[in-house]
Amino acid sequence: MALTAWAFPTVDGAEKAVEHVQQLQKQDLIKLQDAAMVSWPVDKKKPKTHHLSHLSGPGALGGSFWGMLFGLLFFAPLLGAAIGAGVGALTWSLGDAGVDDDFVQAVKESVTPGTSALFLLTTDARMDQIRDVFSGLGPKLITSDLASDQEAKLRQIFNED
Repeated sequence: MALTAWAFPTVDGAEKAVEHVQQLQKQDLIKLQDAAMVSWPVDKKKPKTHHLSHLSGPGALGGSFWGMLFGLLFFAPLLGAAIGAGVGALTWSLGDAGVDDDFVQAVKESVTPGTSALFLLTTDARMDQIRDVFSGLGPKLITSDLASDQEAKLRQIFNED
């Protein structure tokens, strides 16, 4: 499984990319497990996040995963030291599950006011074909490949049953 973030240089780039993802699913070029989107208007202090549950497959991790990931990426600095230990534990858990510091840092640097990002959890995705479909939107690909044991760890952490 791969966790990818497609960072777009415009606020609406990720939203436009969702239509392409739906077409890729219909063509069996991507097996989407779960998806979420972030858009960050220039005049806002924080981004808008949206879980794309209508695109999610049977292996979806769900809203709690995206909430935790987006909290770590975009909202933790706003919360201050009061939850520092909790964020540290979360960071360790995500890192242990394959979402490493390099991924987190690259997303933080790429998703800033005036941009957007589409986050996809996929299996058997053909990244070269996805990149071609998204090329007119100018995305930057940030990826974190998850080994089967890391995928299992993520599922254990974010099991919504």
